[in-house]
Order: sequence, then C-alpha cells, then structure tokens
Amino acid sequence: MYRSDISGNRGPGRISLDWGSRLKIALRAARGIADIHAEGSVRFTHDNIKSSNVLLNRDLDGCVSDVGLALLMNYIPSKHRGPGYRAPEMIETRKTTQKYDVFSFIILILEMFTGRSPIQISGHGNDEIVDLPRWVKTVVREECACLGYHKKVDL
Repeated sequence: MYRSDISGNRGPGRISLDWGSRLKIALRAARGIADIHAEGSVRFTHDNIKSSNVLLNRDLDGCVSDVGLALLMNYIPSKHRGPGYRAPEMIETRKTTQKYDVFSFIILILEMFTGRSPIQISGHGNDEIVDLPRWVKTVVREECACLGYHKKVDL
C-alpha cells in the first residue's frame, strides 16, 4: 500500500511527480517531523530523515516512517543516517540534534525538487563525489552569473 518514490523520476517504473504533489508531500513530511520534535518533555529527534523514510499512499499522503527506532537501538548516529543526509558537523560531534534533522529534511527537499540523489559520483574521469547542496550552489552561482547577478548575490 505504501511506497517511497518522492525523489523524482530516478529508476524504472517510477513516475515524475507534479509540483503540487511535491509541495503536498513536503508539507506533510515537515508537519510529521515537527510533531516528532514537539513530542514529550524531552527533545526527540528522528535521526534518519531521508526520502526512503517518507512513505506515500495512493493519494500521495506522506507518512514519516522509521520513527522511534533510534530510541530502541544503540547506535552511532553518524553511521545510521544515509550518506548525503548528514550535517557536516554531525560527523565530528557524533551527536544528533533537531537541527541535524532539519538539515536532513532540507536535503530531502532538494532531492524532491531536483530529482537528484543526495550524493553523486562525477563522471569527469576523476570520480569526484558531489553532494547535492554543493551541486545546487554551483547551479545557482552559474545561473546568477549568466544573468549578471553575481555581484548582488552572496552565495
């Protein structure tokens, strides 16, 4: 009944989502994450926000899955999150916070709206790893330069 395919049209049999559907899914996921963060008197975190943990039904109603498993399992958070969704600071501190959940959610949004994977291997012969935020920043910088905005926009 539920499936996870919010990252766009990457793979056989997947359909591309229209912008309204993507926005609906993003808002539902944001509300779900906000509910997790507001739960109880302690500061709960999800610890594993990624596209495969946002499940959809036929009406594209999103459901954030894998909630609470972090509380039941003893693990090192920086290894638990999918590659490409980790905040850079998390790798050093090895602690998780709600801010890191927000970072992961932003990566999820970028993935939804660009249809690109959070981490990609550059095909330029040197096999450079390019993360999604860096790719978006490069595209925006190039677009701004083409339009003559490079002096007005601080990236």
